[in-house]
Formats: sequence, structure tokens, C-alpha cells
Amino acid sequence: MPLKVLILGVSGFIGNRLTEVILERTNWEVYGMDMTTDKISGILSDKRFHFFEGDITINKEWIEYHIRKCDVVLPLVAIATPALYVQDPLRVFNLDFMANLEIIRAIVRHKKRVVFPSTSEVYGMCEDPEFNEETSNLVLGPIHKQRWIYSCSKQLLDRVIYAHGVQDNLNYTLIRPFNWIGPKLDNIMDPKEGSSRVLTQFISNVIHGHDIKLVDGGEQHRCFTYIDDGIDALLKIIENKDDCASRRIFNLGNPENDVSIKTLAHLVLDLIKTYPRYRERADKVSIVSVDSEKYYGKSYQDAQARVPSIKMAETYLDWTPKIDLKTALKKTLDYHLKHPDESLTEEDN
Repeated sequence: MPLKVLILGVSGFIGNRLTEVILERTNWEVYGMDMTTDKISGILSDKRFHFFEGDITINKEWIEYHIRKCDVVLPLVAIATPALYVQDPLRVFNLDFMANLEIIRAIVRHKKRVVFPSTSEVYGMCEDPEFNEETSNLVLGPIHKQRWIYSCSKQLLDRVIYAHGVQDNLNYTLIRPFNWIGPKLDNIMDPKEGSSRVLTQFISNVIHGHDIKLVDGGEQHRCFTYIDDGIDALLKIIENKDDCASRRIFNLGNPENDVSIKTLAHLVLDLIKTYPRYRERADKVSIVSVDSEKYYGKSYQDAQARVPSIKMAETYLDWTPKIDLKTALKKTLDYHLKHPDESLTEEDN
């Protein structure tokens, strides 16, 4: 029997691409919920894709029914925009933790399998040279640094899911994406600073002729991972051949693509200059430093480095990322600069 996969947040950055690849490469059926169809319009007619327009905080009966019906559940709905962690922390907590906790409890009740998107942010300000899923400490700042409410919400759900694995034999996999990038990431047409994640914010700045702002000089390092590399790992996790992914945590990132945000800004600006339509605008853009408190507010705090160990994924999934940073950026820019009106805002991980 083909697998039946339930994806909540199916029109999000991860959800839409995962669904496309599932329909392309497998015979599985996908049942998906989201509040919009903008990113999945091209697959709505597929007979193996069953879409419902709804809200996970409202349409709870639909969710419960489809948890019973499906083999594996991916609850991908979350707010993953740093500015909102500071501006509206309770909204982040209520969606990312409270709403998802109800879904996890339903999965436990019906004895189904869950693939839950944790986040690289759970490691916080860990000082390990690379983050290990089983041994690295999860280090967050003081309470008044509300930036960490997203990380804390995700970490607490990680711990709840793990506890259900121990006490109720829940079959789970936790994934920790490290700065996934690619087409349909965020809305580059929104000129508001902090309205999207770092790469799409930089692209948006250039599109609107604004300077690229480096928070605290952009010395922070991140490892950027192309979406299709991440999806390759997710397919292996969902298939779960020989229980290779059961009750495990996987960092899914590309340690080879470790760069400072400052370096990323220069790479993005130089690449945008190769697109004739945007060259003149890009030539006028400067890269400037801005204080984090002025940019995000007093409640912001950051991690200086975030490098994953991917030994678990290499060992159990036979997975390694393949796309280098320049190629990943070029593929992302090709989409966002050629389809600026289609890269719509979303709430997902």
C-alpha cells in the first residue's frame, strides 16, 4: 500500500517543495492543509494530492480525522521570522508550541508516526565547534531576551516528543534544518526590514533600492543548505527503510556552506549584478552595519556560529548535502528575481 502522508503547512517553504518531490518520485498520497494555495497551484490537480484550506488552530476535527487516516504526519506550521520573536513572542509561543502540542497529542492517541521540524536554533549560543544532536548543550539567553522564545518553544516540543517516545512508544523523527534556502522562501516584495529571513531580506533590499543592513556588522556565521538537499533527506526519513530514522534526531545542514552574514551579503549583491534587469539598482546599493538593538529591539540576542555535525544523517540516512553555496544562491535568485510576485509571505520552518 502506498504511504499516506499528512503535511500541515503544505503551502509553506518546506511543505510545497516536499509535496512536489513526493508526487514526482513516489507513489505516495499527500493530504495537505494550509491557509493559502499560492505556492501549490501547480499541483492542486494531481490525483494523489488532497488539499484542504484551513487553519490548524481552528480545523481540529479535520486534522484529527486525517491523523487517523494517514501513516506519517509532518506538522510544518510555525512562525520562523526573527523579527516576530521580539515583536510578538506570545503569538510565536501560541502557534509554535501550543497549537503543535495538540497535534502531537493526537498523533500519540492514534499511534501514528511523526516527523517533526525542530530547528537549528535550539542549540542557541552553544559554543561547540559543531553541534551534535546527542551531546551538545542547548544554551539560551536570559528571559528578557525574547528572541529565544522560538528556540525555547521548539526545544520544549522536542522534549515532549522524546518523552512520548519513551513512555508511549511514539515513533518519531526530529529534524533540525540549518538555514535552508531556495525558491519560494519569503516575500521579497515586502520592503519592511525584518519581514523575512536573512537571504530574502537582502534580495528585497536590493529590489527596493535600499542598503543591505548587517546586524552588528554581520560577523555571525551560518551554514546555508539548499532546499532540495534537505528534501532528499526528508524523503529518506519519511520512507524510514529498516526503521533507519525512528526515534532519532537529525541535523540537516551543509557544513561546507559556512559563511559570515557579511560574506553572504557581498555574494548576494555581486550575483544580483549579473541579472541585467537589476544591475543598475544593485550598483547603487551599499552594505552598512546597524546595531541589533536599533534593528530588532532590546529583546534581541544572537548566536555567533551555527555549524552542524551531520554524522547521524550520514550514518543512518546515507545522506550528505551536494549543493554548494554559490549554486544554491544562484538557484534561489533565479526564482525570486524572475517571479517576484509569486514569492509570497508564509509562516513555516
